[in-house]
Amino acid sequence: MAESPLEIGGVCPPKFAAVKDAFATNFKEGKERGARFSAVIEGEAVLDIWAGQADREGAVPFSDTTLTPVFSTGKAVMAVLIARLVEAGKLDYETPVSHYWPEFGQNGKAGITVGQLISHQGGLPGFSPPQGPMIWFDVEATLKALCEQAPLWTPGEGSGYHPIAGGYLLGEVFRRVDGRSMGTALREDIAGKFGLDLMIGTPDAYAPRIAVMQKPTTAPDLGTLDAIKQAAFLDKGSAPAGKGSADWRRMEIPSANTHATALSLAQFMAIVASGGSLQGQRILSVSTLGQATRERVYGQDRVLPFKLSWAAGFLRNTGLKIYGPNDRALGHSGWGGSCAMADPEKRLSVGYVMNKQSAYLIGDPRPVGLIDKLYGCL
Repeated sequence: MAESPLEIGGVCPPKFAAVKDAFATNFKEGKERGARFSAVIEGEAVLDIWAGQADREGAVPFSDTTLTPVFSTGKAVMAVLIARLVEAGKLDYETPVSHYWPEFGQNGKAGITVGQLISHQGGLPGFSPPQGPMIWFDVEATLKALCEQAPLWTPGEGSGYHPIAGGYLLGEVFRRVDGRSMGTALREDIAGKFGLDLMIGTPDAYAPRIAVMQKPTTAPDLGTLDAIKQAAFLDKGSAPAGKGSADWRRMEIPSANTHATALSLAQFMAIVASGGSLQGQRILSVSTLGQATRERVYGQDRVLPFKLSWAAGFLRNTGLKIYGPNDRALGHSGWGGSCAMADPEKRLSVGYVMNKQSAYLIGDPRPVGLIDKLYGCL
């Protein structure tokens, strides 16, 4: 029986035909099951395409309403939410976290600033000693354990990616100074107002729209293993149990369980690409955006096997070239391949989501190739 032709939904002007062709090739080569790629320029969607299946059986098409968990891509959303508190004068990047949250300052952490914590310099990439994977569902116990432990390296002396813990810690800082959770603030201040399918903590009512994820068949390459990488990724309790379960979806884990569409990610990242505005409304001042996006640390990361440039929660494109050719581009990537990026020079923002995960930690060739094709069309 002949294979059914791939149906690509959405909008793709002839100018971007090369992107659509590359998107189709990923499916033809078996690299995708269901995926969506969206691009926004000057705040306007110029490209938005999707294809494939949202379920395992092939009965549910991947559509414009399909949501996917984007894992660490949500850290870019978290970075903007923290920047909004800086904008409001409630938070300062250069002030110690312990000023807002005294309990955090235990065991050598009193001097860690908000800017250091959000740029992965705080020395808390995971639990030491190890904990069980269910601890993440007890937020109070998680925060207590992280407050009590010592940093795994001298804070401020280089970065070490915080896969999960950073979201809990920054979420608590946010709650203490704003009074709301990050998920509530995202819904009330941005997603609800601007019609974005973007949420931290996903209610059960959205479950029928969520794509079923296909996990990667191989483990990611972390390079030479040590105690820091062990705590971040390899201990039994390095990540919450039950990814994809209803309990996991409902939890607010800003660093790990954001659910979104590619278009909403691209529209959200237009805040960064367009000088702080979204749909003509000011979200961040140019000054605050500058503080949020400037380089805070550059060098060999202690967890990820790359030289990385970190801003205040954003991964900068310097040296990586995974978000197009411009060094000033920045964003974040998530477990399995999703990403969101912004290029202030081109006033361009992009979102990519999928449900067939790869083992790439960052720089999955699928979105990298699509972004490169997109730049070739500009």
